[in-house]
Amino acid sequence: MIGVNTAIFSPSGGSVGIAFDIPAENVRLVVQQLKDKGHVTRGWIGVQIQPVTPTIAEAIGLKNPAGAVVAEVEPTSPAAKAGIETGDVITSVNGEGVADSRDLARKTAAIAPGSATNVGVFRNGQEKTIMVMAGELPARTVEVKAADQGTASEAPSLGVTLAPARSVRAAGDRGVVITEIDPTGRAAESGLQAGDVIIEVGNQAVNTPADVRKMIDEARSQSKRAILLRIKRGDAMSFVGIPVA
Repeated sequence: MIGVNTAIFSPSGGSVGIAFDIPAENVRLVVQQLKDKGHVTRGWIGVQIQPVTPTIAEAIGLKNPAGAVVAEVEPTSPAAKAGIETGDVITSVNGEGVADSRDLARKTAAIAPGSATNVGVFRNGQEKTIMVMAGELPARTVEVKAADQGTASEAPSLGVTLAPARSVRAAGDRGVVITEIDPTGRAAESGLQAGDVIIEVGNQAVNTPADVRKMIDEARSQSKRAILLRIKRGDAMSFVGIPVA
């Protein structure tokens, strides 16, 4: 058995030979858990992840755009307790390579909660292995909120208009808000949106548009072709690579 059908594509009401299924490996895992426990559990390490794009790989010095970038580590999670950090690229789980963020999600879900898991990471140009005691995936709901906008300062090199987060949001907020974006600029091409909050540029915290421009100028002076931005969109953190050459 290769898989179990979950849906059939049928524009006319009859079968045209196109179907969608769950891989047999996933089905076997679910069936075995239902037989043993009466319910399904999923492994969990407590990280928000995203794919490694070629631009992100260029910005952090990773040879191949593979693995999953840790956009944020949840407090008190197994990953936080083990020492996994924001910005790490998870490259393997128990010795098996991680192709992308979806592959990592599948691999961690298949881990038995409570088991020791060797997680390979790429950090600051070096590979290392971290042992994580996997937990059980908790049930939760996530509410995504739109970011506010306000008075801004232009950053034409990226095609964005920026403003300090504290000037348009609650006092004490960190980062720089994108209030306007040129749809043909580098930022838009890299996936940034108006309302995104830039938290870090090149692993350095930024709080004003001048901070952002300074970090980009420094990257260019060092002949870097791309730079890494850490952004907050709603309640979610992620990384975006921006060409600067």
